[in-house]
Amino acid sequence: MVDSARPVPPEVEELPDRWLTIPNLLSVIRLAGVPVFLWLLLGPQADGWALLILVFSGVSDWADGKIARWLNQASRLGAMLDPAADRLYTLATAIAFVVRDIVPWWVAAVLVLRDVLVGVCIWLLGRKGFAPPEVTYVGKAATFNLMYAMPLMLLAQGGSAAATFARPIAYAFTIWGAALFLWSGALYVVQTRAALRSSVPSSGGAESL
Repeated sequence: MVDSARPVPPEVEELPDRWLTIPNLLSVIRLAGVPVFLWLLLGPQADGWALLILVFSGVSDWADGKIARWLNQASRLGAMLDPAADRLYTLATAIAFVVRDIVPWWVAAVLVLRDVLVGVCIWLLGRKGFAPPEVTYVGKAATFNLMYAMPLMLLAQGGSAAATFARPIAYAFTIWGAALFLWSGALYVVQTRAALRSSVPSSGGAESL
């Protein structure tokens, strides 16, 4: 199922301003694991330990959303931390893979430029009093594919039977994930343009663009 592009709602119900919640703790732990993960890939090249961190990241990413809904612990901080952790793991992995010649440099460049573009969209919306665009199924699918692609790419290194088996699957997840990642970025641009052109800012002003 794919979301069609839609403008950001002019009024978005604000999430509670909570800090001490279980989902936020999981997100903080995920964020703290990013530099450790990057060091494991680039320093001792301990791919096994790096893979374990990626697995924890994926499991905790799924768990914090479930816990937030189950315990009614959704928060504005959590809404920022969760996607930030996803983006950092994606970018850290792309950079490490380029340094280790696992993927070409332009792959990381495209992913970085996409996130820069999305950041500009969010900044423009914030200046006009809008909330960030809603997360689409395309974006979730991109994250899903990339989170599977990263450990599979690690498994695909070398000449073992496991590496030979994992290599085509890893490339498939990487290609689909990158394509969906770029598509979700394009949807951000469409949503941002529609919101700035035709919607009323959430602050209640009557300005139209």
